[in-house]
Amino acid sequence: MRFRFAEGLGLSVSLCCLLAAASASAQETLAGALARSYVNTPELNAQRANVRALDELVPQALSGYRPRLTGTADVGRTWQELVTPTRQPGTGFRTGRAHSSDALSPRGFGFQVDQTLFNGFRTENSTRAAESQILGARETLRNTEQNVLLNAATAYMNVLRDTALLNLQRNNVEVLEEQLRQTRDRFKVGEVTRTDVAQSEARLALARSQLSAAEGNLKASIATYRQRVGVEPRRLSPAQPIENLIPKDIDTAVQNALGNHPAIIASLHGVDTQQLQVKVVESELYPTVSLQGTVTKRWDFNVSDSESYGGTVLARLSVPIYEGGQVYSRVRQAKETLGERRIQVDQQRDTVRQAVVASWSGLLSARAQIIASQAQVAASEIALTGVREEAKVGQRTTLDVLNSQQELLIARSNLVIAQRDRVVASYAVLASVGRLSAEVLGLNVTPYSAKIHYDQVRNKWIGITTPDGR
Repeated sequence: MRFRFAEGLGLSVSLCCLLAAASASAQETLAGALARSYVNTPELNAQRANVRALDELVPQALSGYRPRLTGTADVGRTWQELVTPTRQPGTGFRTGRAHSSDALSPRGFGFQVDQTLFNGFRTENSTRAAESQILGARETLRNTEQNVLLNAATAYMNVLRDTALLNLQRNNVEVLEEQLRQTRDRFKVGEVTRTDVAQSEARLALARSQLSAAEGNLKASIATYRQRVGVEPRRLSPAQPIENLIPKDIDTAVQNALGNHPAIIASLHGVDTQQLQVKVVESELYPTVSLQGTVTKRWDFNVSDSESYGGTVLARLSVPIYEGGQVYSRVRQAKETLGERRIQVDQQRDTVRQAVVASWSGLLSARAQIIASQAQVAASEIALTGVREEAKVGQRTTLDVLNSQQELLIARSNLVIAQRDRVVASYAVLASVGRLSAEVLGLNVTPYSAKIHYDQVRNKWIGITTPDGR
């Protein structure tokens, strides 16, 4: 009986067997979960909406090149009454008063066109700054996509890991329950002491506590999966590391990351944007040349039934002489902000380099742990079998058997964790070099293109409806 339970424990707790059993009728793969996350995650969709909002900065800046047309109209009513005294001819005596009145309905309309001809290159620099800001936002979106996919892959593997660990704990409880039953039977016939029974009871209580903790961990992982992927996990299938997509060595990984990581590229666009912003502020110190044209038509302005037409064309030059020092201060402020943006680029490079080294080290560590854990599992299985046999002839105590069972449980748990870590670490390495994307992973989704919305609104002169009809 003891051999049968030991054999059952050995056959049921290998990670591959556990995962295969859990996914015999798998409906969800890691690629499918990542595709769901790519489409449904609010964090990623919010960042896409943010990029679409920033797209409108370009038409706003381009409006500086375009004319401004203003229409005016007015209508009213005026009354005028004239009272004059009447006098008797030759006497100068007033004999009465003469009344005359007139009512007018003044009305008219007009149009005014204002066109800026020169504003110190403010419009040009504002447009270029907006374009650079949008490019930076796209890189931030790409970085967000990386984080979302990495979080989804981590959540997926955590569910698999915690499911396997829960199965290990359940199996351990079953084995210890049988161990306790056998120990009690042996105590009744005098083969063991009350101490052996107490040791078995204590170890079973610990196993049940660990089982409860494993159940709690799995529930937490399922909740995180629901948050990251958007659906409850259902029969997840095993996943493989993506080491074929990552660089061959750490030096290549660091080099690729420094040249391609979206966080670094976004910070470089931030420098370009701020350089142009300095020029935008400086342009307020330059002269402004504008052209203004007006056309008006009026009725009954002075005389009833009269009409008048008018038109003017004015060229206006405005030269700032002194504005209290505000613009000068803002220029200095923009230059200091530019220095900050440049420092942030170096900071981002250091952050990315650290992430590459850390994730690469995690991957190497997970590989080594898998090899060590596999050897530990094999040795622990042999040791447990030997201890059990020795316990039958009185050469080992019940505590020796319990300790050997615990060591095997720890070895198998370590193997489960190491296999999970290897998969997650491979995704982390790919993200650290800036290549974790739906296209690189080959996900079954339509890649989101931020350029489509940008092209739709860039040269839009009029209209309040968004391209999607809102």
